[in-house]
Amino acid sequence: MTTASRLSLSLLIATSLVAPAMAADVTLRVSLQLPLTSHLGQNLVMFETEVEEQSNGEIDVEIYDSATLYKDKEVPAAVGAGSIEMGVASLTRYVGDVPAVDIFYQPFLFDTEEKVKAAVAIGSPVREPLDEAISDTGATVLWWQAYGGAVMLSNGAPVKSPTDMTGKKVRVFGKTLGDFVNATGGAPTLISGSEQYLAYQRGTVDYGMTGVSGVKSRKLWEVMDHITLTNHADIEFIVVINTQTWESLSDEHRTIIKTAAMNAENDVRDQMSAIEAEAYAAAESEGMTLYTPSAAEISAWREASQPVYNEFAETAGELGKQVLEAAQGL
Repeated sequence: MTTASRLSLSLLIATSLVAPAMAADVTLRVSLQLPLTSHLGQNLVMFETEVEEQSNGEIDVEIYDSATLYKDKEVPAAVGAGSIEMGVASLTRYVGDVPAVDIFYQPFLFDTEEKVKAAVAIGSPVREPLDEAISDTGATVLWWQAYGGAVMLSNGAPVKSPTDMTGKKVRVFGKTLGDFVNATGGAPTLISGSEQYLAYQRGTVDYGMTGVSGVKSRKLWEVMDHITLTNHADIEFIVVINTQTWESLSDEHRTIIKTAAMNAENDVRDQMSAIEAEAYAAAESEGMTLYTPSAAEISAWREASQPVYNEFAETAGELGKQVLEAAQGL
């Protein structure tokens, strides 16, 4: 073998050894409180696949599911401070900084799918000012993830009316949902989604409040046996990225991420009805009983929860009034 041939072979071997070990230009870690098998987890996987493919591997997305890095309540501060590049959090977790985000938890305000879609549309008079306010926390909203309507969970019998709430401890995941429980005579207990299974299993609370898709992904039928279809609030999650990280990306990378985020948002929103239907069917097949409140019972729930609107109007500031008026005009 000639010297030139040996040199060429050496270069070929060196290249083959180095190429697989080359790291991506950008690594984006994402914290998720739900299991990867949940519909929010699969939505993140869709985003991850598109971003990595379109960037030719220059961007590496790493998903840390099941609250392995941060609990839901810790995500806003972690992303805002840059402790992690991205995170998924229930919208209500921003209520401390932006009280107006709890517009989506005003009881029975968004009582149709059409109203929900109009409110969460990009640029809507409800969503846009909330996205802008959240940006002041050091995080930029990439997309919203639909989670469906809020339902009530119980054991032994369904929660039929506000009178059933008297003196009961109820798992909630936001301040306004806690106000709703207080208004109906119960005692709210704030518990992260990743911790609610144990709370039901240990009897820490009597009732629970969640989205039905969470019943399926967390197998809550093992610890609760009734679902009441109150659909009293619209549950939204948001995917945020640290603003400094976002601004440090190239224009090309930001375009790839924006496009993948929009595709992910549209996909999960379009599938939400089917996701909920599948979750209800799974819950029934596992032995849970579904209860649909009568018109009279819903009316009683609405009447009992009126103080929640009053509290929101008093504490959510001018932005709260702005989004409430916009929501009522849908």
